[in-house]
Amino acid sequence: QAPLVESGGGSVEAGGSLRLVCAPASTSLYTNRPACMGWFRQLPGKEREEVAAIYTGSGQTHYTDSVKGRFTISQDNAKRTLYLQMNNLKPEDTGVYYCAANDGPGGAQNIYHIQGFGCTVGYWGQGARVTVSS
Repeated sequence: QAPLVESGGGSVEAGGSLRLVCAPASTSLYTNRPACMGWFRQLPGKEREEVAAIYTGSGQTHYTDSVKGRFTISQDNAKRTLYLQMNNLKPEDTGVYYCAANDGPGGAQNIYHIQGFGCTVGYWGQGARVTVSS
């Protein structure tokens, strides 16, 4: 069972908006909030890449250049949820979006280190598909 669950994916036209939501698959899986969480995506024919990340304690954020000014990562610690607001979507944003955390139950998988942000994640959701048409 994936420890995290994404929702909010879908299909929109270019210029439209979507909001992705990430929550623990079960409240029992996370007794403490992970220190670092992020959103990643896998575009068609490409390797998984980082989109945005946040340190849940300080609120410090990181964005990849291609989404700066369009995407916003945020959190609701009381609800233990993570959000990605995506505005002005482009066809090249089409792909599968994953939520990930630096901590979780069991062993880490598909470890990904965000360069320049000092966050390494290894606990993933199953992904949410985003399709942007031109």
